[in-house]
Amino acid sequence: MRRSSPAGSKWLPLALASLVLCSGCSFLPRPSKLSGNRAFIAYWPPGPNSKGLKLAVKDNIDMKGVVTTAGSEIFSVTHKPAKKDAPCLAIARQRNVQIVGKTNLTEFAISPSGMNEYFGTAVNPLKRNLIPGGSSSGNAVAVASGEADVAFGTDTAGSCRVPAACCGVVGLKTTHGLISLRGVHPIDPQHLDTVGPMGKDIDHTVRGMELLQGGFAGKYAAEKAARRSGQTIRIGRLKLKGTDPNIDQAIDEALTKAGFQVVQLGDDFAQKWNQAKTDGNTVAAAGAWISDKKYQLALGVTARTKAVILTGQVSYTTNYRAALRRRTAWQQTLADVFEKVDFIALPTLQKSPPEMPLLNLRIGILEGLVLQMQNTVAVNFAGNPALAMPVPVKNEKIPVTSLQLIGPRLSEAGLLNAGRIVESAVKE
Repeated sequence: MRRSSPAGSKWLPLALASLVLCSGCSFLPRPSKLSGNRAFIAYWPPGPNSKGLKLAVKDNIDMKGVVTTAGSEIFSVTHKPAKKDAPCLAIARQRNVQIVGKTNLTEFAISPSGMNEYFGTAVNPLKRNLIPGGSSSGNAVAVASGEADVAFGTDTAGSCRVPAACCGVVGLKTTHGLISLRGVHPIDPQHLDTVGPMGKDIDHTVRGMELLQGGFAGKYAAEKAARRSGQTIRIGRLKLKGTDPNIDQAIDEALTKAGFQVVQLGDDFAQKWNQAKTDGNTVAAAGAWISDKKYQLALGVTARTKAVILTGQVSYTTNYRAALRRRTAWQQTLADVFEKVDFIALPTLQKSPPEMPLLNLRIGILEGLVLQMQNTVAVNFAGNPALAMPVPVKNEKIPVTSLQLIGPRLSEAGLLNAGRIVESAVKE
């Protein structure tokens, strides 16, 4: 099989940066539309005597009676309130869970930094000058700041796991096709898009998953009973070039404390992972163009978003079909690995979250940087589930980094049980 060259693997983020820089004249400072930490686009604070779970919903998911903005000015001023809830809210409605707001995100959910020029960028609670991560930035900030216990987000290339990693919370990317995508503003629903929970810890993420899939709590309880300790779980450890050594060390220490049986995955698998990352980014970019090309020249859409859509058009006309042809082989590669191990472990991000740019002109470069440092999109390209959770790290900008655990299809309960074991171990 022909492999992309190293230069080709960097093409997408560099093209994005170049396009945005070329559009720099459109990046003028504008006042934020939101106050406070800017986690919520619409916020309904609970009353003083309110008890029970507080749920936040990313504002690309329809909620009856509320405008779905998808983080965009054009939607906020032209769209009417949704006529009905997205199906993924059905269980929460049946159980009368308190929904406290619709959360902020990058425009159309297509950029990984978490920055939003129209509503204002949600503020990272761990350190204000660091990006919150995207696209589910408001979810991560709302959960990390205690304004929500659980949040429903979407994950196309890492949009739950990247902000979870940046803000020190838990994010679960579900198996592709498990949770309905009806009523969700799309990027690539056919291949990549998923809905999943984010929580302040593993327990709350489990509760969030139970609100998305009825009966999940029972599956999780069965996993806990079957595998109470890490000694019964085999972990395939993937190490990638370019990762901060402190972060790799933090991941290894967390796995050791959890008591897992750790097996090192070889260079051949790492090469296939990197190809899948390149292909996943290609498909995600093309999906943004397929879904949002009608907004390419629209007023009320930022220059950065237009640049992403234009980049997606280039991906669609050049590498898209070849990338999709490699998808089945990548899925089989993962299936073969899961014959030998239960889960795969690696950092969610190869480096600490970058700082917010001082100049809007640098946003394009930032997006390219985050695309390169995230270890998430290869999972979406396969359709498998993955968990991102905080673990301690030394000598970094913030006291935590993020461990990503990847599992076979429909292994969400097992992933969260493994996460429970890690969470308990690193607290000791």
